[in-house]
Order: sequence, then structure tokens, then C-alpha cells
Amino acid sequence: MEFNEITKMIAVFAVPVLFAITLHEAAHGYVARHFGDTTAFKLGRISLNPARHIDLVGTVFLPLVTLFATGGRIMFGWAKPVPVNFHALRHPKRDMLWVALAGPTANLAMALGWAAVLKMGALSGLAQGDFLIQVPLAGVEVNLVFMALNLLPILPLDGGRVVVSLLPGPLAGSFARLEPFGLPILLGLVVISSYGYNVLGMFLDPVMGASRSVIATLFQLHPI
Repeated sequence: MEFNEITKMIAVFAVPVLFAITLHEAAHGYVARHFGDTTAFKLGRISLNPARHIDLVGTVFLPLVTLFATGGRIMFGWAKPVPVNFHALRHPKRDMLWVALAGPTANLAMALGWAAVLKMGALSGLAQGDFLIQVPLAGVEVNLVFMALNLLPILPLDGGRVVVSLLPGPLAGSFARLEPFGLPILLGLVVISSYGYNVLGMFLDPVMGASRSVIATLFQLHPI
């Protein structure tokens, strides 16, 4: 991928990515506060200010490296996680489910919001290649990727938290002890997928495909 193409891609994806990570993390903190944990609130992390959620390695460095290394096929990274003290929740095991699902739900809501913007752009006569069409398209795609990726049943991802919440006590404890291995496993899956063995796609593609179809139907858009 040429430098100009990379620059254009960054310009298109910058705003959607910032909104996606900011509202995802803020949603975790907001729901945690609702259920009794004020940790994130006291640290100022229930905020729409992207600077409070940006991790220099995970949000800036790693996405750029993976973008260049894979020729634009994969852009992988993470935000600074919002701290949640699950023991401070009123019903820790039950409430963990809702705190975990808050992030992916926020991404789904943003995907719907970007789809509405995309629909307005299409109705106004903007062409497919116009910047103001490419940005909301990226917004839909980024948020569906964030939603699907975070629903993977791997700790410390949100899907892993959901599994811990749903499993009975002893099994939940055993599964929770796997958390230190979660990030290496995820990075390994990303590397394998970047070389053509689409392991991540086995889970992500059905979730994203179904989501795209629903959004396209709701907003009467061409296939996204």
C-alpha cells in the first residue's frame, strides 16, 4: 500500500476510531457507576474526551504498524481500559454481564448512528467515493469490528467477562484464571489471520455479516 493511500485511510478512519473507542470505554464506566462502582467516575474516565482513553501503544502505534505491515488488510489496537472494581458492584457476578455488554452495545449504537449519516449523505446525492460518504462507511465498519472483536469469549475482552458472568462459580473461577494468557492468544490470532489463515474471521465474519444486513435493511442502503 502506497503512502498516499495510507494517509487517505487514516484521514477517513481517524474520527470513527476515536468515537468508537471513547464511547465504548465511557459506556463501561457509566454502567459500572449505575450498578455501584464509582472507580471510573472518580478517575474522570466517564468522559467523551478521547484523550482520556487513548493508549499511545494500543491506540496509536500498534494500529499504524499493523496497517503498514498488512498492507491495509488489518488495523488492530486497543484503548486504555476503563477501571472497573467488580467487587464494588452491588451484585458482582450478575452486574459484570451488563458492564461488559455496555461497550459492544455502544459500538452497535454508533454503527446505527453512522448508518443514519450515510443514508443522509446518499439522499443528498453524494457519490460513493466522496469523503463525506467514506467516513460514515468507515464508522459503520469500525464499530461493527469493535463490537464483534470485543464479543470474542477471551479475557480480558468483554465477551470473556460475559462468559465469567454466565458460568457457575467454580467454572467461572477456572476460566478467570486464564486471563493472563488472553492478550497473547488474541495477538496470535491476529498474526495468523494477517497471513491468510482467517481464524478470527470464523467468528467475526458471521457477526459482522448479520449486522451489516440488518443495518442495510433498516436504512434501505445498498449492501455495506
